Amino acid sequence: MAQFFGLSTSVPFPSVWTMAYQIAIFFILEDTWHYFSHRALHWGPLYKAIHKIHHQYSAPFGMAAEYASPIEVMILGFGTVGCPILWCAVTGDLHIFTMYVWIVLRLFQAIDAHSGYEFPWSLHHFLPFWAGADHHDLHHEKFIGNYSSSFRWWDYLLDTEYSPDALKRRRENKAGVTKKAE
Repeated sequence: MAQFFGLSTSVPFPSVWTMAYQIAIFFILEDTWHYFSHRALHWGPLYKAIHKIHHQYSAPFGMAAEYASPIEVMILGFGTVGCPILWCAVTGDLHIFTMYVWIVLRLFQAIDAHSGYEFPWSLHHFLPFWAGADHHDLHHEKFIGNYSSSFRWWDYLLDTEYSPDALKRRRENKAGVTKKAE
């Protein structure tokens, strides 16, 4: 099946550099897909019919990452599986081993984001734009904002970030607009 989609299954395996840059691109593509799909799933009818199951846990734990309706798994799973396959269709360059490593890393990321705990080794401590558990915990607590899976930039750019800093920034922006109007 992998060969049908154009994935290489032969030796040698790709270099670590090739795997690293492809997986970094997959994280960016998946995060973009996840942000817009996840935000759409919070729209009234879609939320009630599909996404509400995932939000039964307002204080998530690691395995809650995978607790979702089959339709949601297909929608959000496209970002994890479909983005690399589209990459392969466009570039003709993807090894099945890279795909395996990517899926394992994505699963670890989803479990980490739903763990409810900021581990000392969590990427959020090293990459300030990484979402992490605190970012996604607020999403489950408030059911609004913080739709991204891996990075914070879509939430920041589209003003859906929910955090004390983001709320402060919104208040300051509103105050600035009000002052200018006077």
